[in-house]
Amino acid sequence: MSVNQLSDSAQNYLKIIFGLTEWSSDPVTASVIAAKAGMKLSTVSGALSKLRQQGLLNHTPYGAVTLTNLGRGYAMAMVRRHRLVETFLVQMLGYRWDQVHDEAENLEHAVSDFMIKRIDDLLDHPTRDPHGDPIPTAEGHISIPEAINLSDAADGSRVVVERIADDDSQLLQYFSDQDIRVGVQLSVSVAEDFSDTITVKVAGKNQPLSSEPVQAPQFGSPT
Repeated sequence: MSVNQLSDSAQNYLKIIFGLTEWSSDPVTASVIAAKAGMKLSTVSGALSKLRQQGLLNHTPYGAVTLTNLGRGYAMAMVRRHRLVETFLVQMLGYRWDQVHDEAENLEHAVSDFMIKRIDDLLDHPTRDPHGDPIPTAEGHISIPEAINLSDAADGSRVVVERIADDDSQLLQYFSDQDIRVGVQLSVSVAEDFSDTITVKVAGKNQPLSSEPVQAPQFGSPT
């Protein structure tokens, strides 16, 4: 069954649940999903109950939410659509990386499986989207890069940016202005104890940049 046979709401919930587990091992609860979706807890709880009845997830009251194999398959299809559409918009239509998230959120529900295959073929089967997120294969396989949060990088280390969260367009614009993008090498300096500030320097530049970890969601692999 194509993921198109699910409602837009069901598609969104499955994608959100996967997204909450992609870079974190923390339990996914109804309240966490509600916060991510910007919806009331009662609304989310009702939706999760319906998805459980459809065999798409496992959920007990006050317990963690996990995707079934069927639910994960549909979630992978939606993640694949979203990231391929983002990549298409950047590579073929000249969008900036800070402009594509909301567009893809709308288009992912409208495109057909055939169109997604044609986009994938046209782009020569990309494995990462413009923000560094891995693109699942048509079979639902996904390869998560080995990476750490920038806030966990050791003082004095050099890292390569592997992924930058795409849900804050203003932050993406700032990073772009500072030449921080996927594949760029950064030198990391951690502030003294009791300070949350991290200072990074882009390879080839002399001007350091400082930020609190919560404002710097990029992931970097040590070099």
